[in-house]
Amino acid sequence: MFPKLIILSLFILYNLNAFAQERLATWSDSTTCNLNVDVGNMNEMSSEIIYEKGSPKLKLLRLKDSSSEKVDEVETDRADIFFWIKAPLRGEYVFETTVVRENLDSFTGNPPTLFAKIQVDNQRPTKRIVSDARNYYHHDLGKFHLSGEKQQLKIWLPKGVCLEKVVIKKYVPPIVPADVKNYTPSITPPEGHPRLWVTPQILPLIKKRLEHAENAEAWQKIEKVARRTFHFVPSRHEILHYPELEEAVQDKAFFYLVLNDSVIGREAVRLTLDYLSVLEFGNIRFGDITRKIGSAIYTASLVYDWCYAIISEGERHILYSHLMRLAEEMEIGWPPFKASVINGHGNEAQVNRDLLAMSIAVFDEDPVPYRYTSYQVLEQLVPMRKFEYQSPRHNQGVDYGAYRLGWEMHAAWLFYRMTGRRVFDNNITGLSKYWLYMRLPDGEMLRDGDMFSVSRNGNPYYWKHPETMLLLYSYANDPLAKAEFYRQGRIPDNPLLFLLINDPNLEANPDRSSLPLTIDFGSVLGSMVARTGWDMGMNSNDVVAEIKGGGYHFGNHQHSDAGAIQIYYKGLQVCDLGLYSYYGSSYDFSFNKRSIAHSMMLVKDPGEEILFNTKFNDGGTRFNQRFPLTPQEVKSDPWFNNGEVLSADFGPSKQKPFYSFFKADLTKAYSEKMSRYTRSFCFLNLNRDDIPAAIILADDVLAAKSGFKKEWQMNTLTKPTNEDSCIILQNSRNGSEGKTYVQMLQPEPAKRQTQILGSADLGKLYGPQVTVSSNIPEANGYHVLISPTKKSRHSKFLTVFQMANEDVKPLPVRHYEKGGKYFIYMADYVICMSSTTGQNQDSFSLSISGNNERKVLLTDLSPGEWTVSSSDKKVEFNRKVSANQNTIFFEASPGEYQICPVRD
Repeated sequence: MFPKLIILSLFILYNLNAFAQERLATWSDSTTCNLNVDVGNMNEMSSEIIYEKGSPKLKLLRLKDSSSEKVDEVETDRADIFFWIKAPLRGEYVFETTVVRENLDSFTGNPPTLFAKIQVDNQRPTKRIVSDARNYYHHDLGKFHLSGEKQQLKIWLPKGVCLEKVVIKKYVPPIVPADVKNYTPSITPPEGHPRLWVTPQILPLIKKRLEHAENAEAWQKIEKVARRTFHFVPSRHEILHYPELEEAVQDKAFFYLVLNDSVIGREAVRLTLDYLSVLEFGNIRFGDITRKIGSAIYTASLVYDWCYAIISEGERHILYSHLMRLAEEMEIGWPPFKASVINGHGNEAQVNRDLLAMSIAVFDEDPVPYRYTSYQVLEQLVPMRKFEYQSPRHNQGVDYGAYRLGWEMHAAWLFYRMTGRRVFDNNITGLSKYWLYMRLPDGEMLRDGDMFSVSRNGNPYYWKHPETMLLLYSYANDPLAKAEFYRQGRIPDNPLLFLLINDPNLEANPDRSSLPLTIDFGSVLGSMVARTGWDMGMNSNDVVAEIKGGGYHFGNHQHSDAGAIQIYYKGLQVCDLGLYSYYGSSYDFSFNKRSIAHSMMLVKDPGEEILFNTKFNDGGTRFNQRFPLTPQEVKSDPWFNNGEVLSADFGPSKQKPFYSFFKADLTKAYSEKMSRYTRSFCFLNLNRDDIPAAIILADDVLAAKSGFKKEWQMNTLTKPTNEDSCIILQNSRNGSEGKTYVQMLQPEPAKRQTQILGSADLGKLYGPQVTVSSNIPEANGYHVLISPTKKSRHSKFLTVFQMANEDVKPLPVRHYEKGGKYFIYMADYVICMSSTTGQNQDSFSLSISGNNERKVLLTDLSPGEWTVSSSDKKVEFNRKVSANQNTIFFEASPGEYQICPVRD
C-alpha cells in the first residue's frame, strides 16, 4: 500500500510543478506586470520562501543558508527562481526589483552593493544591482529586449537579500522636442569618409605633421601600440569598460587611416566588434558610469568612420546596433533629451564628443542622430556660449570649467574639421586667459567654483588640465596657451588627440610678461584679477588679488560668492574656504557653495527662505542651483541676476597699471533683505619690495530692516591676530612669510564688534553646523566677522589691506570723508572714492600736502568731460571720463586742486 501512496504523491507533485512552470504572466501594453515570487517557479534545492513580519505578511524568496550563490558564474544550473512571461509587443522593457536587505544593522559603514544575475531565455546572462548603499530596496535593472512570445525570465540571487517581486514596464524613450522633430541642420557631414577630426582634404596635412620632431614622440607611442597584437577573446561573460583595449583600437584605426595598413585596420574592426558584443554596463549608475559608456561609443565611432572602407555592410549594421544600444544607456538618454546640453553632465562629453561623433559617423545610414545632436550644439549650446563667453572666464569655476570647456572644444573641433567652419563664436578662443590669470605664483589657482584639484597635504602643487589647454591653443593658434600646455606636462596618455590637432609650426611663448597685469572679465561674469607681476615660483614676491560681482549666476557648480575677494601673497591670505567632495551633500549645500565660505558681505534676515534642501541661513546671497537655458532667459529672469558692474578700469599703463579699480552694485544678488549694496575695490601696485601692494575696499550697505544683522566677513587659512585695531593675516612659502595688515577705517573701533572664529566654531553664531573631517587647509580655516554695534538700516565699511614682507610694518594711512567722498592718503597715492552708492557729478576740491609728487586717482566720476586745475593755474587740463570706467588718473605736485565737470 505504501509504495502506491508514494507513487501517487510524486504524481501530484509533478503535476503541480508542471502547472507552476506553465503559469504565464501576460499584460496589456499599457499596464505594468508585477511578478511576485509566489507566481514564479522556485528552485527548492537552492532557495526558500520566508514571510516578512508585519501585516499583511509578504512572501519573500531567499537563498538557503546551505546554498552558495551563483551570480558570478557564467555557466550555471537551474536558476533560483524563474518566471514565464509573454510581453504584449516586441520591444524594449524595463525590469525593476523590490527586495528586503538582510542584516543591515550588522554593518558599521555602508553595506556592500549586491548584484543578482538575470537571464532571458538563453541570452547572455547579465549582472544587475538589486541593493546598494544608496537604495537598499528598489532598483531599476535596466532595459531588456522581449520578443512578444513566451519567454523565460531567470534570476540567481545573491546572499543577503530577499526577493519580493519583479516589475516589468514598457520602456518609454525621452520625448523629442517639437522644434527638433522637423529640424533641418544648416551644417551637415560631407559625403564620404573619413570625417571625424580628419577629412580627405585634411589627411595629407596630418600625415606631414607626423614627420615633425615635436610630434615624433606621440607618433612613436601610437605606432608601437598599433603594431602590437592585442589579445582579446570574447566569451559569454560580459565585461565592463576596457580602456586598454579602447586605446589600442583607436591607435590601430588611426594607423590604418594614415598608412592604409589594412591588416592593422581589420584588427581594429575585429577588436571593436568583439568588444561591443560583450560590453555591458548594466544598471551601474554611480561613479559617473556614463563617461565610460561614452568612451566606448566614441571609440567605436572612430573605427566606423576611419575604417569605413574595410568594414562590410553586415559589420556596419552590427556596429550601428551596438552604438544605438549604448546610446540608450547614457545619462542623457536616447533620444538625448533627458538632460540639458547647457549645464550639468549633459554639458560634458555625452553630446559634445560621444554622441556627436557617433551621429557624424553613421550619418549616411541614419541621419536622425545627427539631427538630434546638431540641434543641441548649433541651436542651444552655441548661442548660449556666445552670450556667456563675452566674459572670458567659465561660470563653473577653475576645475569644472576646464573639464566642461574641454568637451565643448571637442564639438568645436569636430565641426571645424568636418566642414572648415567655426560654429562657435570666436570669443571662445579667449577662455585660456581665465586659467592664465587665475594662476598663483606657487602653481595653484585662485579658488572658483567646486574645486577638486586642491593640495591634499598642505604643500603647493601645479594645477593642470593640459587636454583643455591643447584644444584651446590649437584652435586659437595661441602661443601663450601652448606654453601653458607644456608647463602642465602635456598629455602623454592621449598622443592621438595631440597628433590630430597640434600644429608643430606654432611656437610656444613661455613669456607671460606680454600679458597685462590686470584683467577685467566684463559684465556677464563681473570680476577683476590684478597682480604686481608675473614672477612664478615659491620665492615670488608678487601679490595677486581678485574681486567678483555683477553679471549673472548660472547655478550648478557656481558658488554664492558675489562680491567675494581673494588675496595671495606668499600663500593665500584672504581666501575661500570649504571642500568639494560630494555634490549636494549637507556640507556642500550648507557651507562649501554658500556665502559663509567666502570673503563677502552677510546680512541676516531670520525669516529668509533658503531653497534647495538646506536650512542653514548664512546671511549671504541667494543660493541658486537652477541654471538658465537661453540668453533671453538669463537676462529676463531676475533669479539669475547677480548684480551689475558699475565701473572697471586700470591704468594709466594697460600693461603695468599703477591702479586697478572695480565697483559693482550687488543688490540683486541678495534677496529682498538688501535694499541697496555696492562694493568698491581699488588695487594699488606700489612697486615696492617691502609692501608690494595695497587694496582699498569700500562697502555701502542698506538693509531692508534695521534689525537685520550686517557682517563684513573675511576668511583665511591661518588664525589671524588682532593688534591695535588692526587684523594681521599671514602665510608663507619656502620659509618666507608674508603678512596682510587689515585696517578698517569705518566703522571706527568703538563702533564695531569683531569676532574671529574657526570654521568648526560657527555653531556659536548660527547653530549646529555641518562640518567635514580633513587635514586640507580649506576645511579648517578662520572667519573674521565685523558688525556695527549700532543697529541701523544703513552701514558703511572702509577697509585698507597692505601686503607686507616678513616683519615690515604697514604704511601710515590718513583719510577723511567729505561731500559723499572718501579721501585716502597712503604712500605716494591720493585716492578719492565715492562714500555712497552713486557717482560724483559735482565739483570738489583736493588738497595735496608734503614735498613730493603724488599719484592721484579719482574714481566714481560721472561720464563726460572734467577739468582738473590747480589753485595757481599752473596745472589745468581736461579729461574725458568714460562710462563704466569712471576714473581720472594724474600725477600732481603738492597744492590745492579743483575738479569740475564741464557743463554744456
